[in-house]
Amino acid sequence: MVISRAGGDRTVVDTDRATGFDGGMVDVVVVGAGVIGLTCATRLQRAGARVTVVTAQESGRTVSRIAAAVWYPTRTDADPRVLEWSRRTFVEFAEQAGRAVPGVVMRPTRMLLRGVAQPRPWWAPAVPDFRAVAPTDVPPGVTGEWRFTVPTVEMGPYLDWLVERVVAAGARVLRRRVTRLADVVDLAPVVVNATGLAAGVLAADPAVHPARGQVVLVENPGLVTSVRDEQNPAGITYVHPRATDVVLGGTFDRDVWDTSVDDATGRAIRDRSVALVPELAGARVLGQRVGLRPARNGGARVEVDPVGLPGGRRLVHSYGHGGAGVTLSWGCADEVVRLCGWPVAG
Repeated sequence: MVISRAGGDRTVVDTDRATGFDGGMVDVVVVGAGVIGLTCATRLQRAGARVTVVTAQESGRTVSRIAAAVWYPTRTDADPRVLEWSRRTFVEFAEQAGRAVPGVVMRPTRMLLRGVAQPRPWWAPAVPDFRAVAPTDVPPGVTGEWRFTVPTVEMGPYLDWLVERVVAAGARVLRRRVTRLADVVDLAPVVVNATGLAAGVLAADPAVHPARGQVVLVENPGLVTSVRDEQNPAGITYVHPRATDVVLGGTFDRDVWDTSVDDATGRAIRDRSVALVPELAGARVLGQRVGLRPARNGGARVEVDPVGLPGGRRLVHSYGHGGAGVTLSWGCADEVVRLCGWPVAG
């Protein structure tokens, strides 16, 4: 879980002292405090499990904090499991938006298509108001357009809310750098591996790799609609408004570990975004962010490890979500609850 130039974190995280964990054994230990780990912890608590979260860094230092976090199953395969994870996550976020959960908003979206336009993507059944329309006022080369309303999540306040919710429900969050998943078997009989990019080492999974993403943040001139032009021949382009700023993207650089900001890339992102949404022309640049998405060849791994951990401990994996972590988060959390042996509500 690697980021650069992330924001702060208001949440106090307990540190696991050299003397060891003194809170007694719980039912499940979740390793990782990004959006995948925290949603797993929350769902397990709702099922009745006593949970401890172990993290090498605060949620404010995970790659989840940087995510543009718009519901969209980007770079995911048309798989029934993935569709169900996406659907359950959509329903959860829509309900949270109705309760004014910090950072969660339902936002209209336009997806521009190039080449032979698909009338309907595989994930459309998860989106109640999905529709294909004739494109208007679009750049050259656009042949189709999808319109729909989906959840967007401002990850700073949302991750703070998740941690506060987990702690309020009785979990302890421990700061401990884990070099082997076996290091936490003293805490619980079930271990959930939600370590993102670190799972490549911790789970000895060569399919895990980084997908570097760079975004530019600008002041919001009054935009409310997200616009995507991911097939743009000049590069992936998306414009995602938030409460006070707009996230402009982006890049998807496989197997690149560099987290430094590249100014030339930032200028190119801004130029593509302004060409797509001219209202951005005068928007002041607030900064740039770089994060490493936890990608995995073959898609997310959400399953019980067939080998397990020492002492007969059950090991449940949930990692490799790439750029769709937020989109799959709550659905995968429900799957993790089931794999841990606890009842899934709803």
